[in-house]
Amino acid sequence: MRDFVARRPAVAPSVIPHLFEDAHITALAHAYLAADYRWELDGHWREIVIGQPTPDLDGHFPDAHEFGLVTAWNPHSVIRPERANRVADDALQAELAASRLAYRPGFAAARNRSWREPGWVIAGMPAAELDALAHRFGQLGTVYWRRGAPVRLRLYHAQPRGWPGSPWVDWVE
Repeated sequence: MRDFVARRPAVAPSVIPHLFEDAHITALAHAYLAADYRWELDGHWREIVIGQPTPDLDGHFPDAHEFGLVTAWNPHSVIRPERANRVADDALQAELAASRLAYRPGFAAARNRSWREPGWVIAGMPAAELDALAHRFGQLGTVYWRRGAPVRLRLYHAQPRGWPGSPWVDWVE
């Protein structure tokens, strides 16, 4: 045992919190990639799939060149009371109404429905504005794409060490 301890690489204590944070962010990124995303039109919920284009959405908003899905619920994926989430969602919806951009109800959910977060699909909002909106509401990530292009996950964090990679994730610091 003594030889094992002597040969074990030393990890500076200041690195340990970052390793836990990296593992946490990596787990969240995987959960977000595996989530079910949808948007509503005329009482029907339609899929948004990361890595695939959204021809239904493109067709419904022919003048929009960019799309995003954002929520105000559970900032940084920390569960908070439903009332606080609803108040934040009302504030987000008020900002969207004031923007005069087209938007529709949407949501993100675990495939097993162990969590679900209502949100809004926005047509015509540039990425920089979507990023700013997500930051105002404390979000760790959004979904964003350009007309005809595959849907992408935008995560507002440095890429964690050991991230295995995904062609559909943009790390935005």
